[in-house]
Amino acid sequence: MSISPEQILVSSGTSPVMMLLFAVLLEEGDEVILSDPRYACYPNMVRFAGGVPVDVPVYEQDAFQFDPEAVRAHLTARTRAIMINSPSNPTGTLLSAERMAALAELGTPIISDEIYHGLVYEGRERSILEFTPDAFVLNGFSKQYAMTGLRLGYLIAPPAYMRPIQKLQQNFFISANSAAQQGGIAALQCAADDVARMKRTYDERRRYMLDRLRALGLGVAVEPTGAFYVFANARHLGQDSLSLAFDILEKAHLGVTPGIDFGPNGEGFLRFSYAAALDRIAEGMDRLEAYLASR
Repeated sequence: MSISPEQILVSSGTSPVMMLLFAVLLEEGDEVILSDPRYACYPNMVRFAGGVPVDVPVYEQDAFQFDPEAVRAHLTARTRAIMINSPSNPTGTLLSAERMAALAELGTPIISDEIYHGLVYEGRERSILEFTPDAFVLNGFSKQYAMTGLRLGYLIAPPAYMRPIQKLQQNFFISANSAAQQGGIAALQCAADDVARMKRTYDERRRYMLDRLRALGLGVAVEPTGAFYVFANARHLGQDSLSLAFDILEKAHLGVTPGIDFGPNGEGFLRFSYAAALDRIAEGMDRLEAYLASR
């Protein structure tokens, strides 16, 4: 793909970019289609701009992928965008090229959160810009380059939208921190070997966590192949994932994220992160094993 520099806005992380984008795209009551489950902050960003999040369920047996026909059924005269995230938080799964192409053919602008690009262990991630120019891409340095606290992100947008978004940036955020921008340049120019090593480390942790969770009876029907999460089915332990997560925290001193945080269709699941050292993951799995044995 060939992207003009005039199509890129650099900002203080991907979240501010999202706020600016929704402020430009949405009037009061306009709709944005989201998957359910999805990253917990998406609907908050939509609502902050006066929009209405519209959830379209995605399912474990379908690798948590958007069904383009289900999306089509939710399109209305107020739909302004379809939001995708591949690799996904919380599921770690990727959208197939075929489904991305089918979503692009629906004719509604697509917002693609590609923050986990670069952290894929099987297959390869695809950008929505391969399938349509009528799209907005969110990305940043926090995941692939482990620069989370430095807050450096960017937006790629169609040219017609750039000036309004720039005006909002200039009024609300001014610019990304200049030291963080220098760090971003260093990451792009010098960190390829470090990223490759980090990916191998994540993949080792991913495989270990999958083996342990399955041995403990938690369901992972489709293996996550990107990001650093496992979204495990724990419905046999109860339907209240929030209470279950707090019970695990209080009794096993292990932090997991309840599936309900990511939407109603995430209820009964728990999200585990392998963005921690392998020995800490092993300790966490040991604590979970003891907790389950005590139930």
